[in-house]
Amino acid sequence: MTKWRPDPSQLRRPAYLSLAEQIANAITDGKLSDGAQLPPHRKLADDLHLSVQTVSRAYDELSRRGLISGEIGRGSFVQTRPREPEPPYLPERLGEVIDLSILKPVCEQIHLERLRQAFGWLAENLPSSSALSFRPNMVFPRHRTVATEWLARCGLDVSPLNISVTNGATSGMTVALMSVAPPGSTIATEAVSHHTLVPLCGYLGLHLEGLAIDEEGMIPEALDEACRTGPIRAIFLQPSVINPMASLMSAERRQALAAVAAKHDIAIIENDILGPMVENRAPPMAAFAPERTLYVTSFTKITVPGLRIGYLVAPDRYVAAVANRHLVSSWMATPAMAEIASRWVSDGTAMELVNWQRRALASRHAIAAEMLAGLSYRAHPQSLHVWLPLAGNHTEDGFVSQARLRGVAIAPGKSFRTADQGSTPAVRISLGSTTESELRTGLGIVASLAQGNPEELLLAI
Repeated sequence: MTKWRPDPSQLRRPAYLSLAEQIANAITDGKLSDGAQLPPHRKLADDLHLSVQTVSRAYDELSRRGLISGEIGRGSFVQTRPREPEPPYLPERLGEVIDLSILKPVCEQIHLERLRQAFGWLAENLPSSSALSFRPNMVFPRHRTVATEWLARCGLDVSPLNISVTNGATSGMTVALMSVAPPGSTIATEAVSHHTLVPLCGYLGLHLEGLAIDEEGMIPEALDEACRTGPIRAIFLQPSVINPMASLMSAERRQALAAVAAKHDIAIIENDILGPMVENRAPPMAAFAPERTLYVTSFTKITVPGLRIGYLVAPDRYVAAVANRHLVSSWMATPAMAEIASRWVSDGTAMELVNWQRRALASRHAIAAEMLAGLSYRAHPQSLHVWLPLAGNHTEDGFVSQARLRGVAIAPGKSFRTADQGSTPAVRISLGSTTESELRTGLGIVASLAQGNPEELLLAI
């Protein structure tokens, strides 16, 4: 058991957060080393004249920050070595919390009704190949043909032979990375990127290099410099609004990045999961560099979360690699989901839900504009979120913790960063994850925190 103890005279309100900060500072200063055991909850509570609940909340906060870990039957221990990254969202929704941390589309009764209708149709029309076959090529030829219709709406003219049906975008991203970059390769991406990209590259044995960005995304000159100074194998881009900063890349920028990729003969992985929902956008990167771009899209964020199905388009040079990697990682997409997606594309349900989502998001963005008035934030009319830079002395951990204290969950910007140079503290706020009433309340709380200075913690009395 460590000899260091928190100083009760330095406790401020809220006491749990003040206690957590004392312990965090002791870890940073080396007063508590990796593996040091913290006092049991009740013992520390008695020593500091606090409630056991207050100490428990402090330990929970430290655990959320990745500074300690609890072992059942043994106690709580300092953990300064790298561990599995925490997701930016709440793993499960808790009681009274307004959850603006997880990125999801607006969902109402219409989505449940459409999916129930689809399963009813499927019960009567499920093809034998989808139920009984182990061979992807026996199941998906028809679905790939239908996929060309949807991809045309996304701005691509592709052959069915270049399309793989996947279990959503995550599966597509994984297969794409495995197909273009063997272990030990370097992938370049934007300095603020997809929150799963960092751990995914780690699991695949890939190095990830975050490059400088501006209001449109990756800067071509930064990519050119990285390619000249190191062996970049591919770049990962989210050019159409789904990126954390809700940026929409112009056609000129896409063309410039495609030219740099061609100059250095590197692959492009494009994550475009909002697809046709984003109006007035430039064609996908895959339209500017079809010979080297692996294009990922899906239905989950634009129709209904339960429809976990998507498409991965690969150029001829990568088709065989994609087929093999998909086979060993997933074998094949879930046929029943593919049946529903194909029906919805063909009968217009998919676009009906996309158009519904656009209208719903327009209402959510109007609420955001009202509640965040006076604050500088980034958004797009079809983005599922806003990106709020934090002014003054606000820190991300402190801001997220204060929001949670007031019953609102938001995502810290650090979850999306692949590089730290010149980064401004920020948070991502989902607009579609709850009701309009809760969204209004949650944004009001966030705005009040953002417009003030970091909260002064008063002396405990």
